[in-house]
Amino acid sequence: SSHAKLQHTIVWLRRIRSLSALWEVLLYWFAMSRRGLKLCQQLLASRGAFNTQQLAACSINVGTRQMSSGPVSSKEGKVLHPDLLNENFKKAQYAVRGELMLRAEELRKAGKEIIFTNVGNPHQLGAAPITFTRQVISLVAAPFLLDNAKIKELFPDDVIERARVLHKAFNGGVGAYQDSRGNAHVRSEVAKFIEERDGVGPANPDHIFLTDGASPAVRMCLNALIRNENDGILVPIPQYPLYSASIQLYGGTLLPYMLDENNNWAMSIDSLKEAVNKARADGKAVRGLVFINPGNPTGQCLSHQNLQDLLKFAYDEKIVVMADEVYQENIYQDERPFVTARKVLHELGEPYKSGVELLSFHTVSKGTGGECGLRGGYVQMDNIHPDTVDELYKIASINLSPNGVGQVAMSCLVNGPKPGTESYKQYEKEKSTELASLRRRAHMVTDGFNSLEDVSCNFTEGAMYSFPQLRLPPKAIEAAKAAGKAPDVFYCLKLLEATGISTVPGSGFGQAEGTFHLRTTILPREEKMAEFVEKFRSFHENFMNEYKHGQ
Repeated sequence: SSHAKLQHTIVWLRRIRSLSALWEVLLYWFAMSRRGLKLCQQLLASRGAFNTQQLAACSINVGTRQMSSGPVSSKEGKVLHPDLLNENFKKAQYAVRGELMLRAEELRKAGKEIIFTNVGNPHQLGAAPITFTRQVISLVAAPFLLDNAKIKELFPDDVIERARVLHKAFNGGVGAYQDSRGNAHVRSEVAKFIEERDGVGPANPDHIFLTDGASPAVRMCLNALIRNENDGILVPIPQYPLYSASIQLYGGTLLPYMLDENNNWAMSIDSLKEAVNKARADGKAVRGLVFINPGNPTGQCLSHQNLQDLLKFAYDEKIVVMADEVYQENIYQDERPFVTARKVLHELGEPYKSGVELLSFHTVSKGTGGECGLRGGYVQMDNIHPDTVDELYKIASINLSPNGVGQVAMSCLVNGPKPGTESYKQYEKEKSTELASLRRRAHMVTDGFNSLEDVSCNFTEGAMYSFPQLRLPPKAIEAAKAAGKAPDVFYCLKLLEATGISTVPGSGFGQAEGTFHLRTTILPREEKMAEFVEKFRSFHENFMNEYKHGQ
């Protein structure tokens, strides 16, 4: 009988000394018989291994088949319950689209005009796309137009020729999967662009991976670097939250090194050394070194000497360099022209030239084109172990292929119209006009901030942002604390509610203790910028009157 079998099992249980084996038998019989549960409780209580309350806490709910002794798979009927998500997933933060952005969207839906300066999204604020790029994309996306009898009346000859070349290169057209590293023809164009830009020798197209914007390339490389929480990545503070969020997501440790605000956000080798020494003393393996040039959110441009020092440091400490160079076209001064880490590395010669592992990132989202929505980017690798390149290829293959339109946009970025072609003059005019306008707007925003009481702002030398420091009155800090907000978040929320200007608080990027900042883009069009500056001035005066002057 079943009762006899159960008695037999109890005798068997008494002979078991292994706790793991005991649990296996208990779990089996708990699932098979409620009487088994009761009898085993009596048995274990009599043996002194557990008391009945302890065993009840570990028992199986036969009706719902849930075991509290093992990992909890669901809660309140949901497997994807917020309490049961990956902890690193929950801890990752991305301030650029955080609380301020959500509130801005609420106000926009309620009818308030919002000036979205929280993210570097040029077209949203009125920038026009480069005509050549969009014309080529149009023909590659609709190749039947290439056979239209009136095609030459609608498009320049060089656009038609480029579209034909790309359509042929994309086997199956732009809507077909390509090599997981990106289309071979486009990668060869990127390699030629890099060679001509740097002037220090060829780049290997097989060590160039095209991606859907630069961010996926950054995340893929961080994922490869980070093995566990003991692996650290050096990141400049202030930093772009892509890095802090990704490092958290992959279970690594962010190792901050401070930029010097009093010295135009200069990079300090002493700060790097201090960060490395502290990390190693804490048992961390320092694996990667990130720098952003031109800087985001700080807008500074690294000098040639800065880059030499940084690369020598990476060589001495055996650290992979991650060069975020997506703003390389966005330069608004002449004292420090942009120079790539790759160029400086090759100019240093040996042992650095072949000894520093370098990952360089670029995108179509920035520059004068600002094609954020097309999602085109790349990572180019120097001195990376060939087997590691193969492993990265394997991981890239999981996504099958970068998107076709983004790859065409990258082709147009790195291989624009040549002198003498039909599109060249318009192409150069569009780019130079936008760059000159951005330079003027950089001055307008910086000068506007520096005219305000208790606000200081280093000049935006490059990129798309200003990062002013706010010396907030004690009364405002107390009000922020009472509202449960960080002081800079409090200020930015007040600004948003009063003016519709959406910014990002400095705490989202990291900042020196006791200082407060915000980041705004310089992207509103010039005709809108005067309104932006005036709205900011009026708000700040009212804010200071309320919290400093008591008016």
